[in-house]
Formats: sequence, structure tokens, C-alpha cells
Amino acid sequence: MIESTIYLVEAEKKALILFQAIQDRNFIKAGVTEKQLNLSIYNLAFELFKIEKYWHKRIVRAGKNTLLPYKENPPNLFLKDDDIVFFDFGPVFENWEADIGRTYVLGVNSKKIKLKNDVELAWLEGKSFYDINKMYLTGADFYNYTKLLSKKYGWEYGNIHCGHLIGNFPHEVIIGEEIINYIHPNNNELMSSKDKNGHERFWIYEIHFIDEQLEIGGFYEQLLS
Repeated sequence: MIESTIYLVEAEKKALILFQAIQDRNFIKAGVTEKQLNLSIYNLAFELFKIEKYWHKRIVRAGKNTLLPYKENPPNLFLKDDDIVFFDFGPVFENWEADIGRTYVLGVNSKKIKLKNDVELAWLEGKSFYDINKMYLTGADFYNYTKLLSKKYGWEYGNIHCGHLIGNFPHEVIIGEEIINYIHPNNNELMSSKDKNGHERFWIYEIHFIDEQLEIGGFYEQLLS
């Protein structure tokens, strides 16, 4: 399964190039709507990599919409000055899936900048914990650890899970929506266990911290490789 790891890492590298290009071209700015920004990113992905296929819906969330997890479909908002924005994109590169989430801040609001930085720091801390303990961790163990991380950094956790399996497109048709395929508080299977065919499984790790009172959220995700 080393080959699978290589393909997933390469897909992620290309997705990160796309995210850098989004910043370089100054797409993230006040006055555009979430849907307009989403379409601009779709067009850029096609320009750079000829990507037309995504394994999950493309998410651009701004302002109070950043409180909401993946499954929600909130009203389309305009990006504002001093706003917070996050992306969650799952492009498919030559039938291998990537899943990248990043947060951006327009302006200099210190609380929003802290949130942006904290989701990345927490992701790195969580990955370090996973790397050390992965042979013995259940999905529930890792989710509960991640909820503790949110408290450590001074936030609430914003989702009912903190990650999921990923693989060869379309993985979600193959593995389904069962809780055992998520880093979920009710998943008591070892994350290191093999799939039903005896193959290694690969996980995306998500950090979604929120502040309900301030109506802001931050998001960071990528492959646990």
C-alpha cells in the first residue's frame, strides 16, 4: 500500500499548489460572495490542473457561516472587510482524492487571526499525538482528544466528527457512511485496523474550532500521512 500513500500525498501536494495560487491571485477579498469565490476557484483548478471532478461539494464559508460544519447549506454571504473565511475542497487528481481545508483572515482582527493560527497549531499537535499513538487509537479516542484540544486553545469544537477515510475515487461509494469510517465519538474501532479486504486505511484529520458568541469559526484539514 506504499503506492497508495504516494498517490494520496501527490494529490495533496497539487491541492496545496491550488490553494497557494488562490492567495497569489488575490481571490479572497471583500465584496465577492461565497459562490462567486467558489466558482473562481473551480475555474482556477481547471486552468492549472484540468480538474472538473470533486469527490465532495466545494465549500467556501465566510462570517457567521464559518460556525457551520460540512453538512449544512447556509445562505450565500458576501465577504466583508475584516472577515474570516475558510475553504474545504476535495479535488480528484487522476482518480486519487485530496481533501484540504484552510482558513484566511481579511484585515487585522486579533481574535480571528488567533483562530486561524490555532486551528493549524492544533492540527499539528493532533497529528503528533496520532503519530505516537496510532496503533492503539480508536476513532473515539482521537475525537475526544481533539475536543480537549479545542478547550486547550480556548475554543469550542464545531463538528460531530474530526475526520474521515480517504482514498481512490469514489471512496465514499465503496466504504459508505458508517460511523466506523469517521473519527467519531461512537467509533470504537482502531484507526490502524485494515479494511475488509485487508488493505491499509488512510485518514483525513479535521480541526474546526468555533466561538458561538463571536460567530466565527476556523477550519484546517489534510491527510494524516
